[in-house]
Amino acid sequence: MSLGIGIVGLPNVGKSTLFNALSGASVLAANYPFATKDPNVGIVPVPDERLAKLSAMFKPKKTTPAALEFVDIAGLVRGASKGEGLGNQFLANIREVSAIAHVLRCFHDPDVVHVDGDVDPARDATVIDTELGLKDLETVEKRRDRTIKMTKAAGKPGEAARAEVVVLDKLKAALNAGMPARKVGLSDDERALVHDLFLLTDKPVLFVANVSEAQLASADRDPEVAKARAVADAHNAPLIAICAQIEAEIQQLPIEERAGFLDSAGLAEPGLNRLVRAAYQLLKLQSYFTAGEDECRAWTIPVGARAPQAAGVIHSDFERGFIKAEVMALADLLRLGSETAVKEKGLMRMEGKEYVVQNGDVVNFRFNV
Repeated sequence: MSLGIGIVGLPNVGKSTLFNALSGASVLAANYPFATKDPNVGIVPVPDERLAKLSAMFKPKKTTPAALEFVDIAGLVRGASKGEGLGNQFLANIREVSAIAHVLRCFHDPDVVHVDGDVDPARDATVIDTELGLKDLETVEKRRDRTIKMTKAAGKPGEAARAEVVVLDKLKAALNAGMPARKVGLSDDERALVHDLFLLTDKPVLFVANVSEAQLASADRDPEVAKARAVADAHNAPLIAICAQIEAEIQQLPIEERAGFLDSAGLAEPGLNRLVRAAYQLLKLQSYFTAGEDECRAWTIPVGARAPQAAGVIHSDFERGFIKAEVMALADLLRLGSETAVKEKGLMRMEGKEYVVQNGDVVNFRFNV
């Protein structure tokens, strides 16, 4: 399964326009359903001012940010769980990603046809949630039908099957009640029993309120955005208000002209920066840094990763032959101006295999293979 974010929503809500803005790719964004038939994948840098400060200090030959994968997935319609439209393909594509960015249309534009005739982000969200939930219910019921046959087996296979049926029954009851799988209070052991189902409603989700340029300045007070925010709050999920069209236009400008465009639009930074950072947090990811004259780089690791695991994202040999990690706080390095000064102040730490790497650590690994 890809460690990526699937961009989902009904047709004509602005998914492909948002993807174009994210990736800089020229994905077809047309005024009819299913303009995007195959999932388009874009690798998007994670904005991080800390990396820019490191690069300003070291002046390396190369600066490499952390990155996220975004997948533009074909629009879903009612009945997708039963194969309507491109439903089967849509749902299979979602199953392959780790999290969902659900785009809700909040803009009014008579030239862009809405599949249901008018704009209602709450209704649109319900359509998506219902179809994902129905597909998950089908998945759970099929698994339960197979597992129930094993419950009469002797010994550990029968015990494992009976334990799994208990979990499947919890999920089935929740899904029947319209509750997503992510809200079912399963223990770690229970989750392990059904992890391979890759339930669609178990994936973490964030919401994107796609607004017009006219709505952007007052998005906090906009009635359509308020509906979208209520949806996000019901899911305990973040909501990012973005004008995908403006964001796509920004990406078409030369870099030196973007700051002026943002200022004229009343934006401190591209909305995409907020979206990518929110997606990074949604996946429970963080960055540590390596810095030197050749390259300054942000490396992506899960929150809670220990030093050998963090070393392994550079190269498997680093993890296999891990000895120690030299760790500096980024704030100390920036304040003192060099690694040598950090060492002289006694602020360079030597950490072992049990060290949990912190967000923003600057690390050098010692290894031997």
